[in-house]
Amino acid sequence: MKPKSLAIFCCLIFALISCDNTPDPEPETKPFVRVTGGTSLEGNTNSFITFTVALTDTYSKDVTVAYRTQDGTAVAGEDYEFTSGTLTIASGQTEATVNVTIIGDEVRESNETFEMILEDAVNAEIIGGAGFGNITNDDFGITFGGKDSPTSYPGYTLKWADEFEGSSLNETDWTFEIGTGSGGWGNQELQYYRKENTSLESGNLVIEARAESFGGSNYTSSRIITQGKQTFKYGRIDIRAVLPKGQGLWPALWMLGQNFSTVGWPACGEIDIMEMVGGAGKENTVHGTVHWDNNGSYASYGKGTTKSSGTFAEAYHVYSIIWDEAAIRWLVDDVQYNVIDIRPSGLSEFREEFFFIFNVAVGGIWPGSPDGTTTFPQQMLVDYVRVFEKN
Repeated sequence: MKPKSLAIFCCLIFALISCDNTPDPEPETKPFVRVTGGTSLEGNTNSFITFTVALTDTYSKDVTVAYRTQDGTAVAGEDYEFTSGTLTIASGQTEATVNVTIIGDEVRESNETFEMILEDAVNAEIIGGAGFGNITNDDFGITFGGKDSPTSYPGYTLKWADEFEGSSLNETDWTFEIGTGSGGWGNQELQYYRKENTSLESGNLVIEARAESFGGSNYTSSRIITQGKQTFKYGRIDIRAVLPKGQGLWPALWMLGQNFSTVGWPACGEIDIMEMVGGAGKENTVHGTVHWDNNGSYASYGKGTTKSSGTFAEAYHVYSIIWDEAAIRWLVDDVQYNVIDIRPSGLSEFREEFFFIFNVAVGGIWPGSPDGTTTFPQQMLVDYVRVFEKN
């Protein structure tokens, strides 16, 4: 090729190259990284929850991110093992996992949560906040043996029962009483009653007392009543329950006269099917008592029964009354320990309709306040309440 032709050819090639409008490739965008948690049953042995740390897209470089657990209602060292470190998601991959050990035990507790926090990501941006580990307690009504009662008795017909099946309390029969009441419900009790402290677990009503600040109180619990919905006069009443424990705890399964709202207490009458005051040396005894107005003067009569070994927090027991126009008899596990003759005219309150109250009080005149030996949360489990009417 002649020199002139070669020069022309080179100019054409240069022109063609200069006219290439293909854009340069876009710079690679960093992916986002987030963490999601999971759920584990808190059994009697250790288990784990797997947290997944995931990218929104693959990346050409390794992504690293620091992680650590943080307490919620679950506490490190008691409910789960504190876990921290740095995790790497290799280039071309989109996720990695972290296992957190859940500490198993046989202690009754509420369901609990904790968090997994991501920090200091390299080659990614953190989104989505923390991931939650949910610990579901499986100790309600499962590891507790004890006494039971029949579903029928000769000479009686089952009038009403609540077996506490399902997922929520039947509010056709029950009402939640909320707040601190007048003068701590008349007993200088320390808790604030809330609906949130009641649940149904494994076929049990669970009333939970917690050490938490709410509404100006340092403790919360629940109190449920059947007033205006289910009332009863005479018959046999069986309540199968496991009680809480600890100084300052005061579980009660009891009744008030349906006319309470009009005549007040004690004129309405009160039947305490079972009361227990927590604390060392007291949790092996339960009490059956009545309160009434004796011609303008307050009156009461009660008696307790004591287990020969163990406490009423260790297993189910059946708390009963047999009530007719002549007397009220108290029984634990079908063994009578107290009786009162209600035929005198001064005890006429006990020949009227009554409604149920189930609650766990914290503090008050009788049990005193919690102290350093008291552990929270504490629960009362009620398997069922059954009311039998005499034929």
